[in-house]
Parts: sequence; C-alpha cells; structure tokens
Amino acid sequence: MNAVEIEEAISLLADQGFNPSEFPFAFLEAFGNKKATIDRLKKGNTNSSDIEGGVLQRNNIHMAVCAEGEVSITLTALRESPVSTKGKVKFILATDGTTLEAEELASDVPPIACTYKEFPDHFGFFLPLAGISTVKQVRESSFDIKATGRLNRLYVELLKNNPDWGTADRQHDMNHFMARLIFCFFAEDTEIFSGEDLFTTTISQMSDRDSSNTHEVLNELFRTMNTKYDDRASAKILRWADAFPYVNGGLFSGSTEVPGFSKIARSYLLHIGSLDWKKINPDIFGSMIQAVTDDEERGALGMHYTNVPNILKVLNPLFLNDLRAKLEAAGDNSRMLLNLRKRMAKIRVFDPACGFNVFSRILCFLNGE
Repeated sequence: MNAVEIEEAISLLADQGFNPSEFPFAFLEAFGNKKATIDRLKKGNTNSSDIEGGVLQRNNIHMAVCAEGEVSITLTALRESPVSTKGKVKFILATDGTTLEAEELASDVPPIACTYKEFPDHFGFFLPLAGISTVKQVRESSFDIKATGRLNRLYVELLKNNPDWGTADRQHDMNHFMARLIFCFFAEDTEIFSGEDLFTTTISQMSDRDSSNTHEVLNELFRTMNTKYDDRASAKILRWADAFPYVNGGLFSGSTEVPGFSKIARSYLLHIGSLDWKKINPDIFGSMIQAVTDDEERGALGMHYTNVPNILKVLNPLFLNDLRAKLEAAGDNSRMLLNLRKRMAKIRVFDPACGFNVFSRILCFLNGE
C-alpha cells in the first residue's frame, strides 16, 4: 500500500465509528497487514500482549483499547511493559474511542495526542508500520498526501465519463483543468478569493445535485477569472460569478472547456473543497498535478517533491535576496513599494527544466508568503 491508500483506509476507519474489539485489527489492516496475519493475532497465536485489551505485533506495535479516561495510564503501561521490550516494538498506541495517544519508542519524534476522529491527520507518524521510511517532509505532509489522493479520485472518475480527455491529444487540457482547480481550492482558503469557501460554496449552490450543469458552472467561473473588471459588463458575466477576481498570468486564458461531471465526481469535487488548504504546502502543487495525471507516478502519490531549501538555493542568489532587501528598505513608503511591485511584475524567469514547485515558490514570494 502507498501512503495515499493508507490515509484513505485510516480515514474510513475513523469515520466508521469506534468498535473496541475490532479497532486494533482494523488499524493493522489499514497499514497493509494480510488477513492471515490478523487472524493469527485474533486467535492469540502471535499476540503476546500482557495488557488487557492489548494487541502486540512483534517488531512493530503494541496497542491497547482501554476504558474511557485511561488513555495516558494505558500508554504508560504499554511503554513499561516487559513484552514491549522483548517484542522489539517500534510504536505504542492507546485509545478509548474518544482520544488517542501514540509514541514511537527509541525516537526523538514527538508523541501524538489527539481526538480519535483526528488521528487520520497523523497517519504519517505511523507510516513505518507499512515499511515506508519517513523523513521529516513526509511526516509533515499529511494534508498534502490527503489532498493528492482526493484529487486522484476525482481525476479517475472524470476520465470514466470523459475518456477522450485521457488521450494524448487532450492530456494538456486535462492537466490545465486540474491546475485551475488546485489554484481555486488554495485561493478560497488563503483569502485570495473574498468570502469564506467562495469557490466550493458557489459550486454547491449553483450546480444541480444531479451534476448535469456542474461543468457549466465551472466554465463560467473560469471565464470570469479571465475577464478584467472593466470588460465584464460587455462579456455578460453572470451576477453570481462576478464575486470572483480577475486572475492574470494566463492560468484561465484559452479554452474554458470543462469535462462533464457525474454525481460521484461532483461529490469528490465538493469533498476536496472541504479540506483545509491552508495546511497544504503550495510548493507541491506541481507534484500534485504530476502524481495525479501521470500513470507512472501513481505509486508514489504525494511522497516526493523538490523541497523548499533546495529550491531557495537557486532562487535566493538569483533575485529573491535582492527583492527582500528592497522590501525591507521600502518599509511603509508607498512610492518605494509601488516601484518594487512594478519591478517584480517585469521579472521574467526562463529555465527549461524548471519544475512547477519552483514556479510556485516564486508565486508564494510575490504573494508575500
């Protein structure tokens, strides 16, 4: 199982409601354990836990379901248990169905303590249970991976109903469409768009539940964001779309054609919009698109991207250091700030091997992030 599949399985487990007797085994199953392995644990053949309600998988994890309010006490018991040491477990976990605490033994990684419903947000903490070595950016990218997985579901569903969009002739159109969606989801949660959840709410309210006009709503929104304010009256922009800003830079230029949506695709779209995109790293937008649209990248969805320090090693000495110095020198001087803005607007960067991540880092700086 890859990280996206694990996140989806863990989220499903948390949403299903808490079953004390089944939780430990469902948890292990979510991390790719085979049915035969779980059956042996259930029968007690390989379960050497000395904690009531406990399950111990050697060389992996010792966990226990406990009475309400006894999570911290149970976690301590798991930590101090001699069979945890003997079984060479890497993790300990305790939950009462309301809260959940976990710790990676023999590690300086901070333990987690959260509500039961929120523990899928920390799935990166447990990835070693599936044999996935975690580095810092993977541990901190839970929301990145979750968003990429949701986008992948939408992409696959759209191609089911629009097979022509999956052909080589239309690959660019599909990639462009996904890039537009990613921008809109990020923009509505980071105040680039005015109004709370403006993009997702507009789709929810203006598109029919049967999805018959979802593509028309998106088409109108894209057309609006490519129309300057002074030209909107002549372009006959619809009143409900006029709240969206003009977005320069070419993202919404060209064709505004949108693939047709099924009910499932529409629900996926709204679900993606419900994520908190403020927690999603804009530096991986390019990798999101590549991972979702490239068949060869599917096995590593959300798991790699050019990290920020390496990007800045290139961009800082080129022009970002100088721009930051000018910004600091400008202070509150409106004239100097305006001149700096004009200068930034004239910057042109050409790198034939430039990834979208580098481009997004430039955008972040220009947006003041």
